[in-house]
Amino acid sequence: MTAKAEKNTVRMHAKRLGRELAMQFLFQHGFSEETDLEHAWEEFFEQASLEHDLKENRFARKGREYARELLKGIFEKIGDIDAVVNENAKKWDLDRMALVDRNILRVATYEMLFVGEVPPVVSINEAVEIARDYSGEKAGNFINGVLNGIKDSLDRPAREAVDKL
Repeated sequence: MTAKAEKNTVRMHAKRLGRELAMQFLFQHGFSEETDLEHAWEEFFEQASLEHDLKENRFARKGREYARELLKGIFEKIGDIDAVVNENAKKWDLDRMALVDRNILRVATYEMLFVGEVPPVVSINEAVEIARDYSGEKAGNFINGVLNGIKDSLDRPAREAVDKL
């Protein structure tokens, strides 16, 4: 690999993997009637490990742990999260959004509202990149707009981690 190609290669970090896995699980769960979330998660992760060629290593373990943490919080706070998204998605009801976009918004909104260690601008940037990978350029712009509205309504610094929320 050339130095230029090496420089342009982005190495995914475990939290990014966790965000993607959480979004994918929420997406799949949107089509499922499975009520045992733990069982559904184990089956999902087994399938995702094969599809994404995840090795049994620290990176995959950390990504999986972060996804579980996100999902636990999202399922506990889904009503609050959806209300905030609805309030900031002008002229868009959650039911009208593409399922992938809705779940990207849920993951990022959860982080911005309840995960102090992640600055809101990081959640936004990650969500936009995930949207571009899984949904499309226009979806990235839409998600950016909704999440920036949420960020502007927060009572916390946009570019800094905080100890407690």
